[in-house]
Amino acid sequence: MKYMSTKEVSEKWGISDRRIRVLCKEGRIEGALKIGRNWSIPLDAVKPVDARVGNKKNYSGLEFDFSYIDSLKASIDQHRPFSKGLANSLHEKLIVEWTYNSNAIEGNTLTLSETKVVLEGITIGGKSMVEHLETINHREAILFVEDLITNKESLSEWNIKNIHALILKEIDNTNAGKYRSENVVISGAKHIPPKYYEIRDLMQKLMGEYQNEWNDYHPVVRATLLHGEFVKAHPFIDGNGRTSRLLLNFELMKNGYPPIIIKNEQRVRYYDVLDLAHTTMNYELFIELVSELVIESEKLWLSVLD
Repeated sequence: MKYMSTKEVSEKWGISDRRIRVLCKEGRIEGALKIGRNWSIPLDAVKPVDARVGNKKNYSGLEFDFSYIDSLKASIDQHRPFSKGLANSLHEKLIVEWTYNSNAIEGNTLTLSETKVVLEGITIGGKSMVEHLETINHREAILFVEDLITNKESLSEWNIKNIHALILKEIDNTNAGKYRSENVVISGAKHIPPKYYEIRDLMQKLMGEYQNEWNDYHPVVRATLLHGEFVKAHPFIDGNGRTSRLLLNFELMKNGYPPIIIKNEQRVRYYDVLDLAHTTMNYELFIELVSELVIESEKLWLSVLD
């Protein structure tokens, strides 16, 4: 593959060298590589849309009192650092329950106990290979998200594609980590996802919002918006739901909140509040759901810490 310098890209795209470097750092130029202090950019890289201009959306239902959530977080923080044994047991419980519920929402028929056994390396008779792969892949995607947080990496389209690639690994390698190239509809939803040829611009604008316009929102609001607006764009042919829930928890965990688990039995309510947000831009009921689950998760952590 042939590469260009930031200076060459600046001349080609008609924007400043400094802006090119910012776009590279934000992960908005796919395939850009940092070598020392300089960036190398693929010759066929696509110029990102300017997500800083004319991108203000009229969201509603974002005003919430998060003082109780933050007080519980403060109580958890007093116990940090956790003991290795406690951290490991919480982590194992999280991976099993998160994987089971996120996959079950999408139709995977493995039970919670079967999910635990598959994650231990045992094959379940009568269950498909795809269901086994969905389980193993989801764990790998969680670990990848945790690595992003540990390494203080910012969220980018590149990392979103990497998360998705792990979700569909060996299930659909053709589409893993690649934006869809056809139109889709969502069964049971009023919202109709955008045309496939709009995806690239929409995702760049979403990253622009996330990086520039949502900074003053509470982390719970940012996490909910990130999930909701990502699924609204529905950028991949499959695996959008699992990827969106990973993104939601990325934002919570990055800011020191425990991850949440949207349970399979909450699926109808979850779909309803999502569709309402997508069709009206009103996120109140979705934020309520996420807030309830954050409190539930915080109380679980405190019950084993105290």
